[in-house]
Amino acid sequence: MLVPATLSDLSLPRAGTDRLEVLRGATMGTTWSVKLIPAPGLHLAEIRSGIEARLDRVVAQMSTWEPGSDLSRYNRAPAGSWHELPDECFTVLAHAVEVAGETGGAYDPTVGPLVDLWGFGPAQRRHTRPPADAITAARARTGWERLTLDARARRVRQPGGVSVDLSSIAKGFAVDQVAAHLRRLGVTSYLVEIGGELRGHGAKPDGTPWWVALERPPRSPVEGSGAGDLIVALHGLSVATSGDYRRFFEDGGQCYSHTIDPRTGCPVDQGLASVTVLHPECMIADALATALTVLGAAAGLAYARRRSLAALFIERGPRGIEERMTPSFAAMLE
Repeated sequence: MLVPATLSDLSLPRAGTDRLEVLRGATMGTTWSVKLIPAPGLHLAEIRSGIEARLDRVVAQMSTWEPGSDLSRYNRAPAGSWHELPDECFTVLAHAVEVAGETGGAYDPTVGPLVDLWGFGPAQRRHTRPPADAITAARARTGWERLTLDARARRVRQPGGVSVDLSSIAKGFAVDQVAAHLRRLGVTSYLVEIGGELRGHGAKPDGTPWWVALERPPRSPVEGSGAGDLIVALHGLSVATSGDYRRFFEDGGQCYSHTIDPRTGCPVDQGLASVTVLHPECMIADALATALTVLGAAAGLAYARRRSLAALFIERGPRGIEERMTPSFAAMLE
């Protein structure tokens, strides 16, 4: 059981506000759900429309699957052109570039050509390893250092051939946007989930926090994911998990995960089954879960410790599933 320090600030629902509502839908190729205690006078239709509007805006700005999105238009733009981005899209891209710099390129938002090459993007799915020369050609089009951002004008330069992919951070950002929408409506108790990334605040009608079981990896990617016995109270906290079992294909007896190491051009192959990150902001947790996965258990754990991150690393070792956690993560255990 994981109990964050913020739980001491948890206030119980007001008398008479014991109505738990659940809203669900589809977005970004996955599903979303929101559990909440509505503020007095709020109608579910109003809450839902606001949620869907924010999710649609993230898709319209950041989807690589939508040809008309702001990001897709940037990716097709000619070399040397500058492109003003909507505030939300620029904010996400700027944070992605920041994480790229801090991780020495282990995380890289320009990984799009490699994601497509390996069949995990909008391009056709594949079931065989790409040839070496194709990997080399795709890597030549990547490199976060090639991006030039103008923060004052909220614009970015297309150096030529760069394809930005924000899939590893956009869902987390969308979770934060939905949470912000709920707070603006006066909702103080909620649990937001999009494709496995979550953010919670407040308490349920019975006064207990939003207990969430952390996603646990299987013994092998092909067995699928599951929930383990480790639960966390999401009050003022988000959780994001990157796992090799989420999307992959098999070729020649080897599993190739959707998480690409931009430094090699290939899916990660370091024995890490999953990385879970706890952080107040889901956008940050989402990006870090991917970054730590690419860094691997040793370098990732060192990176997380230096920054006092709450992270759980799960490896498939010779003795089976093994767990390693940072001090900030271990400090929540009860």
